[in-house]
Amino acid sequence: MSISNPILSGFNPDPCICVVGGDFYIATSTFEWFPGVQIHHSKDLKHWRLITRPLNRISQLDLRGCRHSGGVWAPSLTYADGLFWLVYTNVRSLGGPFITDSPIFLVTTENIEGEWSEPVYLGANGFDPSLFHDGNGKKYLLNMQMGDLGGKRFDGITLQEYDHGKKKFAGDRIRIWDGTELGKTEGPHLYKKDGFYYLLTAEGGTSYDHAVSMARSKNLLGPYETDPANPMLTSANRPEVSLKSSGHGDLFQTPDGEWYMVHLCQRPLQKRGVPEKTWNQDKVAILGRETALQKVDWPKGEFPRLKNGGNSPYDEVDEPKLSAHAWEDSLRDDFNGPKLNMHFQTLREPADESWMSLKRRPGWLSLKGRNSLYSFFEQSFVARRLQHFKAYVETCLSFKPLHSKQDAGLIAYYDSQNYHYLRISHAGEGKIRISVVTSDGSPSLEKADFSIFEVATIDAPEKIYLKMSVDYADMNFFWSLDGEDWNRINKIIDSTNMGDRCSSISSFTGTFWGICCQDMTGDGIWADFDYFEYHPEI
Repeated sequence: MSISNPILSGFNPDPCICVVGGDFYIATSTFEWFPGVQIHHSKDLKHWRLITRPLNRISQLDLRGCRHSGGVWAPSLTYADGLFWLVYTNVRSLGGPFITDSPIFLVTTENIEGEWSEPVYLGANGFDPSLFHDGNGKKYLLNMQMGDLGGKRFDGITLQEYDHGKKKFAGDRIRIWDGTELGKTEGPHLYKKDGFYYLLTAEGGTSYDHAVSMARSKNLLGPYETDPANPMLTSANRPEVSLKSSGHGDLFQTPDGEWYMVHLCQRPLQKRGVPEKTWNQDKVAILGRETALQKVDWPKGEFPRLKNGGNSPYDEVDEPKLSAHAWEDSLRDDFNGPKLNMHFQTLREPADESWMSLKRRPGWLSLKGRNSLYSFFEQSFVARRLQHFKAYVETCLSFKPLHSKQDAGLIAYYDSQNYHYLRISHAGEGKIRISVVTSDGSPSLEKADFSIFEVATIDAPEKIYLKMSVDYADMNFFWSLDGEDWNRINKIIDSTNMGDRCSSISSFTGTFWGICCQDMTGDGIWADFDYFEYHPEI
């Protein structure tokens, strides 16, 4: 039997895995989406469920004003001394000569699904932190180091002892490895095995040349010997490989002693109407970065290798010697409970009763109109990840706008320059306008290509049903007055203006599908949504 890759589809980037007995936990990045960090749980490495997003307070994660693809980068989850330890970066500046505002924090908990501690600040030396628990009880923080202005941007991997009792560093920061000629050395993880310290890093950048590299040393502080067979994993220069951009991994062992590695990958689509040339111009990963699994051989005293040879990622790997354990996943939220479905997130801020309410109209989710889709602050926006190349989503909206600057509807969103919005707006007294608003901020364009496709003007109903679907590069939109007789909008929309590398301002976050409401009048109109159903078509 085998496990198909990716094991986590749709916006599950920068994976780190933590094994506690017979439980496996993967932590992945969430960037500008709140709550921060998402953790999936499995007992068999084949079936996974989202169980928590631990950074759920502004005191732990302040994303206000965070630009696209900033925020939480590459969290690291470990377990030691009866606690789960989570270290993460909050990237607050991005796009300048260096990423200089990137504070690192640590939170802990005894219960992974419970409340996590207030954060401990661990400096802003770089990003991609991880915590190594040595056998002598000491703990060390690793991260990539940002170089000085005008110097190397990626300035090697550093290590520094951390004293949790005092909640501060206990020694000097030491650069232990400079990386290989692949460059852009980041994402460090450290393992102790057979008398060696093994250092795993990501290299080559996060596009087609991404890779996993290894080094080792008899001493924690080095010097570290580079694996002569590096990179351990890559899909660079291999167009036949389906899991592109493979890199940024983490090694782990099952209770039966088998070794595996989780790693980042992408499955980009050819951008419609664009000749096949280079990564930035012709391919877009609409599902963002995903998590895959590789089986590993790690003989005593040697470097680890992929189980079936070579260093290209495999689409399928052998199942571990574990009992199957499937989970049920709720794909529909009728908004009848006190909390939203676990899959929902908001942009840059926690949901608050002042603008998002499950109480105002029981059985409905109410959104109070606030900032526009271009705001980095107060957006009334609730969404979940697109996880499948073929899927549809449906909702029912009750909304009677009174002004042309009041809108609500169903949206497919990547960032403020790349989205498709099935919008309900004001069209005169007692009437509404249905339209599709599209913004395409492709790198080849000097500015976003913004357009509005008018669909219909009708008498304002008590409620209107909205639906959108994706079939790889094609998107379709629908509306209905009864939820049964659907009007298909006579225009196929291109999904490949949303996804990693689709825009000059964003790189990492994948596509989200959600509901939103805007009110630029300041009157604070409310839009009510009866349900939200996400349905994959496999």
